[in-house]
Amino acid sequence: MLKTDIKSLTIEELKTKLLEMGEKPFRGKQIYGWLHEKQALSFEEMSNLSLELRRRLAERFTLTHLEMVRVQESAVDGTRKYLLRLYDGNLIESVWMRYHHGNSICISSQAGCRMGCSFCASTLDGLARNLTPAEMLEQVYAVTRHTGQRISHVVVMGTGEPLDNYDSLLRFLCLLTGEGGLHISQRNVTVSTCGIVPNIYRLAREKLQITLALSLHAVTDEKRQSLMPVARRYPLDEVLAACEYYQKETGRRLTLEYSLIRGINDSGEDAAGLAAIAGKCGFHVNLIAWNPVSERGFAPPQRAQVEAFQNKLEKNGINVTIRREMGRDIDGACGQLRYGYSRGNSSDGSELLRASRRHR
Repeated sequence: MLKTDIKSLTIEELKTKLLEMGEKPFRGKQIYGWLHEKQALSFEEMSNLSLELRRRLAERFTLTHLEMVRVQESAVDGTRKYLLRLYDGNLIESVWMRYHHGNSICISSQAGCRMGCSFCASTLDGLARNLTPAEMLEQVYAVTRHTGQRISHVVVMGTGEPLDNYDSLLRFLCLLTGEGGLHISQRNVTVSTCGIVPNIYRLAREKLQITLALSLHAVTDEKRQSLMPVARRYPLDEVLAACEYYQKETGRRLTLEYSLIRGINDSGEDAAGLAAIAGKCGFHVNLIAWNPVSERGFAPPQRAQVEAFQNKLEKNGINVTIRREMGRDIDGACGQLRYGYSRGNSSDGSELLRASRRHR
């Protein structure tokens, strides 16, 4: 019998499954609490269920949990990067960050990425597979268990393109923010996309209260296509039209993420183009000083260059922030997360990558 991933089920689906097993609906709510409030790692832990029911659950369902392979902590800001192993041996990374407003986690939505952005480490080894809703959720749970601290903000900006794994993303958001779980507000969730136009429209029609962030990184089609292959399929005008639609349908202001790469997209002309795009629709701009990736032939800007770029935008009335990069010394900052292994301060990354490939 093909087993069902129980942690990926909504509470109503779980109640239905329990009814099919001849159990009362309240058992579904009870088990859901074990999964998402108490974060049980096995059916054996569900002590208020009969031994017989626990046996039957184990026969019918799998209970996803991730193996914690390595934890690295930044000596600069206390950020922690987690290397986690999936059931099939694939490895993913998640990052835990402490802010004054609470603890935040950046999770992965895929093992690897097929978008091919030329400045990003996550796509270096391509895409292995999509993550299940439970695997996305378990990143939050695993880190919560390790830190012993509540996570209040979740960003889906790790390895992978979230809208390339749309159905799992949507279910994950439902589980994360719905009743019976961590009670994380949708307003405290951000999803980043490089611009999968059809799925931006789909997500808009869900009318969720999450923040959508577009990875823009260039203000002309020619330059954007040179940095981001996905731009060859979805031209800038189509992407921005979808983003306008998202903002109108949800009432949530969209964020433009813009990684500044020295000599590539940091000119006065680039600033003027970005101001025109953001100003037209009232988008927020989040400037990111490009974080070094050893395999990429780019250079990060100096702090003064980033601030000068910010000033040009502000003079045009644009709401703009400079992202505080955390975890750079452990390769845990934006654009540095990898599929398969974790570089940072450890020397055994290549062996972990080989181990991951042996399991596939």
